[in-house]
Amino acid sequence: MSNSSHLDRLFKLTAAGTTPRRELVGGLTTFVTMAYIIAVNPAILMDAVGPDLFGELLFATCVAAASATLIMGLAANYPFALAPGMGLNAFFTYSVVLGMGVHWNLALGVVLAAGILFTILSVLRIREAIINAVPDALKHATAAGIGLFIAFIGLKNAGIIVASPATLVTLGDLRAAPVWLALLGLIATAVLQARGVKGAILIGVIGVTTVAILAGVAPPPDGVLSLPTWPSHLFAAALPNLAAAFDVALIGTVLAFLFVDLFDTMGTLVGLSQRTGFLDARGRLPRASRALLADSVGTMTGAVLGTSPVTTYIESASGIAAGARTGLASVVVAFCFLLALFLTPLIQSIPVFATAPALVVVGVLMAGSVVKIRWDEISDALPAMLTILVMPLTFSIAHGVVAGIITYPILKRLSGRGHEVHRLIDALALIFIASFIFLD
Repeated sequence: MSNSSHLDRLFKLTAAGTTPRRELVGGLTTFVTMAYIIAVNPAILMDAVGPDLFGELLFATCVAAASATLIMGLAANYPFALAPGMGLNAFFTYSVVLGMGVHWNLALGVVLAAGILFTILSVLRIREAIINAVPDALKHATAAGIGLFIAFIGLKNAGIIVASPATLVTLGDLRAAPVWLALLGLIATAVLQARGVKGAILIGVIGVTTVAILAGVAPPPDGVLSLPTWPSHLFAAALPNLAAAFDVALIGTVLAFLFVDLFDTMGTLVGLSQRTGFLDARGRLPRASRALLADSVGTMTGAVLGTSPVTTYIESASGIAAGARTGLASVVVAFCFLLALFLTPLIQSIPVFATAPALVVVGVLMAGSVVKIRWDEISDALPAMLTILVMPLTFSIAHGVVAGIITYPILKRLSGRGHEVHRLIDALALIFIASFIFLD
């Protein structure tokens, strides 16, 4: 039996109306559009675990992404790729480790605890019930708020926004070379994105890095190829802290990871499935439990290796647009992430200001959800607005989530619209109120 017959039987290529070549092109397209995470994720997490662990963080990023994407491809047979989530890594670093003062070892234990809960909820199919209970206004606001938060961090990393004792934040030195390069990279990335160029974000990162090296603003790479760096400092650091992660003081943080990843993954899955016709007549995704297991198992794997939670990437839409229809495309993406492990010196040479345009552009894409909120209905608009604003202003996704979940049921019930509130939302509000009190 030929290799193509094996692939057809495993991934049902003929039934999906696709070919191995089309899946290969689709997988490569998806990888190119999301490969920026290989540099951006370690750049963000280094602020939490230390500046000398880039290689270890890159290993954790690539292996966590590859394992989760492989599960998606082989178990669920969907062309969706996964990797450590933007927003979730920022929450891990800036809210939990730097904001709350939680040591990164313990923070990884929190991520592992969240991954275990993800898995349990996926197996019991409770995740779908929670997703269905949360109102659309808060789903859209959470995505938009995270987008605003990520863009804010990007502007900070570029030096465009700096701290100010008088006004909290202010404009940085716009004459500085890194600021100019970041601004040029942002404009170039946006233009490429507008023209529909595949991999626009990655091209922007590479372009800024190249110009910075040629201009002497950043040092050149020490090499191109190297053996992967085993995460000796990060590996299994979460395991001794797993029990402590369920302490009362940290339950709110575990729930925050759970909440954000729940809606990030489900929203992406539903959005991609609607584009490709994967949803059934009742609007449900077949093999949804398997697809949800991919990110939960990936999150646990990532926590053990030393990275923040894994989620499904909306960039998978680029591969789908290129023709990907089955899990074979996901297997291609997983292989590409493993190959990237041997390019550590090249990736490590990317300066933090070169990744800033990627953060801003991804933030803009995520913030697009704001248009789906009913701004003419105050009982929707106020909780949504609080969710969006509180995230960047407090440098905490958790606080934004809490603000929305608490105010939504209160406003709805006091305004005579209690029938719009699911009882699970009331329960979540009480849980977040209790967690917020204990955390303070």
